[in-house]
Amino acid sequence: MLDKKMLVVINPCAGQKRANRYLTDILGIFSSGGYECTVFVTQKRGDATEFVKRRASMFDAVVCIGGDGTFNEVMMGVISSEANVPIGYIPAGSTNDFANSLKLSKDILQAARDIVCGEPRSLDAGSFNGRCFSYIASFGAFTGASYSTAQSAKNALGHLAYILEGIKDLPSMHPVHVRAEIDNKVFEDDYIFGAVSNSTSIAGIVTLDDAFVDMNDGLCEVTLVKFPKTALELSRIIMSIQTNEFDEELITFVSAPHVVMYTDDDVPWTLDGEYDAGAPIVIIKNIHNAIKLIVNRK
Repeated sequence: MLDKKMLVVINPCAGQKRANRYLTDILGIFSSGGYECTVFVTQKRGDATEFVKRRASMFDAVVCIGGDGTFNEVMMGVISSEANVPIGYIPAGSTNDFANSLKLSKDILQAARDIVCGEPRSLDAGSFNGRCFSYIASFGAFTGASYSTAQSAKNALGHLAYILEGIKDLPSMHPVHVRAEIDNKVFEDDYIFGAVSNSTSIAGIVTLDDAFVDMNDGLCEVTLVKFPKTALELSRIIMSIQTNEFDEELITFVSAPHVVMYTDDDVPWTLDGEYDAGAPIVIIKNIHNAIKLIVNRK
């Protein structure tokens, strides 16, 4: 008996478009689980947010099939609707950092089964000058690659597409002067990279230890990497990232409920892989218990 209603949002261009081939099977799994499904296929950036915002209150669950950018749109729609409806996520993008942090199944059909049999888990989100993000806001090296790399390259190369695009930018990379106010402390310097995150995986390049990250503790993790002045400093930074043993002279890593950053110029940011123009003053806050994500009980 189909006694529950589910809204399924699919991005047909995500990843290698492999989820498209399984849509009928996915809907079959949801139907077997007692859900009457309504499917919305995204057409352009931002339309998932608007559709979900208008319709979320009509459903018992909202499921996203796509990458982290699509999930960001669905999440913003649910939060804006104030419906407090649980969200399911079938990761089908190029990197799926947010899904990797939560250890969601990489098998599309298993991820669907986990949603049917799973339970809601409260998770934090972030606010970037009022715009929501699910797991990361970042600036500097590599961050522009996520929105400048062509979708076809992402589909073919996955993580490697981001890395190659970032390496191409390094010769023209300039330091970003930032004053960051975090928990009544001030950090000011020239940085090559900065991020405020709620994730153990960042762009498939940086992986944080689970011991450092609790995705529902009311805190964000702030990472600031100083601009290397010598080849030795660059080597130390790379070693720190690879070992998760942060060189305190070159890398600042702290947890805090909010952070204020001041920059000399408007610095472009990336929010969950999507472009944001930034501003001279950026206020980032943790939104505690922002969403309920359906996860495998195990």
